[in-house]
Amino acid sequence: MTDTAPPAVARPNLAYHLSPGKGPTIVFLCGYASDMNGTKALALEAWARARGQAFLRFDYAGCGASEGAFEDQTLALWRDDALRILDALVPGPVVLAGSSMGGWIMLMVAKARPQQVVGMIGIAAAPDFTDWGFTQEQKLHLLQHGRLEQPNDYGDTPTITTRGFWASGEANRMMIGPIPFDGPVRLLQGQRDKEVPWERAARLAELIRSDAVQTLLIKDGDHRLSRDSDIALLVRAVEDVIAQCS
Repeated sequence: MTDTAPPAVARPNLAYHLSPGKGPTIVFLCGYASDMNGTKALALEAWARARGQAFLRFDYAGCGASEGAFEDQTLALWRDDALRILDALVPGPVVLAGSSMGGWIMLMVAKARPQQVVGMIGIAAAPDFTDWGFTQEQKLHLLQHGRLEQPNDYGDTPTITTRGFWASGEANRMMIGPIPFDGPVRLLQGQRDKEVPWERAARLAELIRSDAVQTLLIKDGDHRLSRDSDIALLVRAVEDVIAQCS
């Protein structure tokens, strides 16, 4: 059954699944235009339930089963969705697992809740992709026309980016200097990822202040990292981070 979190300041209701258990709570942060029913989120939830670990997955506003219109959302609003669902549902420490854009929101949430976020796992993390993920021509199109449609390798409908989302991303870039986080971090990155250059993971690891950062490069891995072997590596990374948080 899908539950909904109460809206704050007229924000849409958010759909979520919370599995009770011991802390820290693992919180899965989806990628752009994705939802909480993806392979990685469901696999981590099954693993968490099997070991009695608290786990939370949810849909940003305008995505999946949550209320709201997708094109009305921005990166900052989705960050705020993550913060308000944490405030409403998870009083204790959390370990964030961010996939693609979720890796960007992960860093933003850790910045906003430094006492609560004790560990992070990035899965093809894509912070600042509004800067490096678009050509100059595409950026100009966004500024002039307000929206950009691109082919979607993962579905039948095109991927839509709005000027509001792009501007919010540019205003909230994280890789412009040192990232003040001192807990354990694991970064999983495929070297055949067509969306996120694998060198971005190495640069992100360099910028995070913590010495407990490890980057795992998967030579034949793509952007999704959803194969059984990828999931096994993800579970191992989460276990490792939890062990270091104990």
